[in-house]
Amino acid sequence: MKLGARVLKTGVAIVFALFLAQILNVPSPVFAAIAAVFAIQPSIYRSYLTILEQIQGNIIGASVAVLFGLIFGHHIVAVGIAAIVVLGIMMKLKLEKSISLALVTMIAIMEVPGDDFLMFGLIRFSTVMLGVFAAFVVNMLFVPPKYEIKLFKMINSVQDDIIRWTRLAVRQASEHTSTKMAVNKLQSRLNEIDTMYGFFKEERSYFRNRKFVKARKLVIYRQMLLTSKKSYELLVRLHKHENELGKLPSKFQVIIQERLDFLLTYHEQLLLKYTGKLRPEHSKWTRHEEYLQGSELMEQFIKQIALAQEEAAEDEQFSSYHLLYILSRILDYEENLEHLDTLIVSYRSFHSEEKNLDLESEFY
Repeated sequence: MKLGARVLKTGVAIVFALFLAQILNVPSPVFAAIAAVFAIQPSIYRSYLTILEQIQGNIIGASVAVLFGLIFGHHIVAVGIAAIVVLGIMMKLKLEKSISLALVTMIAIMEVPGDDFLMFGLIRFSTVMLGVFAAFVVNMLFVPPKYEIKLFKMINSVQDDIIRWTRLAVRQASEHTSTKMAVNKLQSRLNEIDTMYGFFKEERSYFRNRKFVKARKLVIYRQMLLTSKKSYELLVRLHKHENELGKLPSKFQVIIQERLDFLLTYHEQLLLKYTGKLRPEHSKWTRHEEYLQGSELMEQFIKQIALAQEEAAEDEQFSSYHLLYILSRILDYEENLEHLDTLIVSYRSFHSEEKNLDLESEFY
């Protein structure tokens, strides 16, 4: 079993909340622990947003609880109606993430009977806020995860698998069911990368020069993710039309295989280049004389399609529909690779002194 940073932070926040409640001799410290669980977030920025929302939610929950307690008493029906009112207000103010804690505060206050209702209500509200504060402090002090390292590691891993399956698919060497399962898993992993990119984007830089570097990195990682998605879309298309691809004339199959082998190798080297393992100017290797540009490739395909249709026997049917569909995916993938190359070269040229030793030492 692998324990992540958030799991450890949750445990530490609970202990810290109970410790503060014990020092302050607060009754019912369990409410502080519950609040700490709700307030733990994966990043400092999200923790900041969460504490603002939960302060508002606690004020709403406490206010409704006091109002209903004074007017209707502590009857169980009044508690239910108060919960409905809290839900309505929270949804109206778009504070859905803090609804659970607001309801906890409301119930904790309304379940206190007697003449000291207001005093106990204030104590319960303070106890809940103590838990929120404890979680915020833990988020601030706990070693923040290195989201860039995790993000690049996820992109690198999923791209390796996409490249592997694409090379098999273009040669009709993969088993259909296995490829289908792999494609579904790759889609889930790409969604996880989207989430990790959001975490990395939310990290705040406190120095002006670091903000500029971070902005350029965000552009590169966004393009990395987009390029991986384009390669995934190409793999899906190859898998979907594997039967049609196998029926194409051998000359078409060779052209597609050679083109994809070139692009997939290009992609691998771009990731190497970003980690500092490849010289920025090495991108010129894609411009040798034998390399066909997109328009030239399209013209060659059109000529080959016309020749194939002329040479096809009467009992044979040659359809260019699926071939052009695959070609469009290849060209789209290629354009995104070239744009990624441009971004990486620009970043390495203007920020050659910028070193991420963790990133450069952990890969390859």
